Order: sequence, then C-alpha cells, then structure tokens
Amino acid sequence: MSRPEISRRSALLGALGALAFGSTTAACAPSTTAPIGAGGNGAAPAVAGGGSASASPAAPRLPYDITSMLMPKKKFLGATFDGVPQSLTAVDAFRTTVGKAPNLLVYYLGWGDEFQTDQTDAVWRHGMLPYIAWEPFKKTLAQIGAGGEDDYIRRTAIAIRDLNVPVAISFGHEMNGGWYPWGTKDSNADDFVKAWRRVHDRFQDVGCSNVIWVWSPNVINPVPSVRLKPYYPGDGYVDWLGVVGYYARTGPHTFATLFGPTLKEIRAFSTKPVLLAETASEPTPRKPVDIADLFAGVLADPAILGFVWFNLRKETDWRVDSAPDALAAFRSAAADPRIGFDVEHP
Repeated sequence: MSRPEISRRSALLGALGALAFGSTTAACAPSTTAPIGAGGNGAAPAVAGGGSASASPAAPRLPYDITSMLMPKKKFLGATFDGVPQSLTAVDAFRTTVGKAPNLLVYYLGWGDEFQTDQTDAVWRHGMLPYIAWEPFKKTLAQIGAGGEDDYIRRTAIAIRDLNVPVAISFGHEMNGGWYPWGTKDSNADDFVKAWRRVHDRFQDVGCSNVIWVWSPNVINPVPSVRLKPYYPGDGYVDWLGVVGYYARTGPHTFATLFGPTLKEIRAFSTKPVLLAETASEPTPRKPVDIADLFAGVLADPAILGFVWFNLRKETDWRVDSAPDALAAFRSAAADPRIGFDVEHP
C-alpha cells in the first residue's frame, strides 16, 4: 500500500473517531452456465430475517483500522462452504479434517438482501475475516451506477460500519466473463467501473472505513479476448486483487499457466496485493500435485496474500477430502507455519 493511500485511510479513520456506531442479509442465485475455472456461486445464502444485531455501544468507538490486515506477514488460508454463514459447523469440520482452521471465510450477498450483522460478527469471532461476494443479480450495473440503488448501498454501509470489524467485499466478481448478468454479455466495462465507484463512494459518504475492497476477475484463460484494464476502477478504489481460477481436468494445470497470464496482465496497471479469491482442484489423480503446486506458488510470491479454497461439491467434488491422497497433500501443505495467522493480530 503506498504512503499516500495509508495517509488517506488514516486521515479518514481519524476524522471518524468521534462517530457513534447502530445496523441491519445475504443470498445468491445459482449459476449453471459458468465454465470450469469460472467459479460461480458457492455458499448457500443467509436467510432473511435471521436477526440483525443493532444495539449501539454505550460510548463511541474508533473505527476499526484495517491497515495492518492489508498486507499481513503470513498467508491467508481461506475457504468457503455450503451453509455458511448461518452455520459454521463446516468450518469446524474443516479444521479437524485438515489440521488447521481457515482464517478467511467467503460467503455471498444477493443484491437487495440485507446485510446480516449477527452472522458476520459470528464469523469474525470465530477467528476469520468475513469476505462477502456481493452479487448484483436483481439490478443492472447501469441502474446501480446511475444512483438508483443508493439508499440500499448506504443502508448496507451503515450496518457494516456500525459492526466495526473488518469486512472484505468483492462486488460483481468474474466481471470479465459472460456467465453472470453483470459480465460481458449483458454489461460493459464502463458500466462496471461506474457501478463499482458508486458503491465505494456511498460507503465513504457514511464513513465506512472498515471494508477491504477486492476487485475479483476470473483468470483470463477462458476469455482471452477480454482485457482487464477497462474493468479496473483504479487503485484508489481497490485494496486487493482477487483472482478466481481453478485447476480443472483439462486446460492449464500448473500455477504458472493457470494464474501467470492473468497476473502478468494485471501487473501492467496495478501493484496491489493479490488474493486467489476462489480456487480448487477437480478430483483426478493429479489433485495432490495440484494442491502442492498451489501452496508452492502462493508461498513463492510475496505479493500473493493467500487463497480461498472452494470446499464444495458443485458440478464436481472440489473438496479437499475428495480422496485420501488429496487430503494428505492438503494437510501436509497447510501445516507450513507461513500459512494462516490470527486475524486480530496480523
């Protein structure tokens, strides 16, 4: 993070020191057309009416300073599961299975659904950074960018601000593909950038400074003709680059060939740190090798923050324990002390 950006964030935090904090869920529609390596939706949506916490503290609190979390010394071990964040049982099972708990949890918020404060707070108290993939299924990017959704955006921003824990948000992930309505078939890069900046600015308007903004394209391999730079809102609007890519049965199957072309293209216009925001390997005899390759690639690059394992059976069995040898490879690699850390003390 550059010195001017640190100063900008610090100034905002200082200016908000006298603010009092107060609140309000999550859903996503399934995607059946995303190609292998495109990710698609994951965890089940939160149930509306799940009980958002809205009690204000007795005294004002300083806004949570996320600066130290933007580039931690160790790597994130992230994951997503079916049924989160309503239940964190799968998280505990994962910890038992692989020998280490994830410290970042991805789940999905459908556009128009209310942010569930209690569920996100539970994720944080469970030792994980909450990471919300915000999916604009119900409104177009043009509608969002024109300001028609400002009230909803502000309401969400206020709820996150008042919760006062760090929250990572990716808006309109995999925008460079054509499998989502905010992607290339139904929208364009200008619409995406305008909508992203609109969302970001409404958060700033209400003093919400505890969000880590994650710009999350799919790897370029399945969509080589779509350039990424036109979709980039600018370094002033982004904290992390969240690349999505999967080790599939066919196609690129090494870290260098799967992620390398995308990272090279991105580095032409941004030096922001990278999180592999969705990844996993198909259940083939190659899966243990894929897992070892993923960990090695992440550990070899200081600018890569870690990865999020898509631990679901969706179209195929992406889970780490789809076979005994795959699980053994994951357990062995995850035992590395450079993987995982206490998110409250990064």
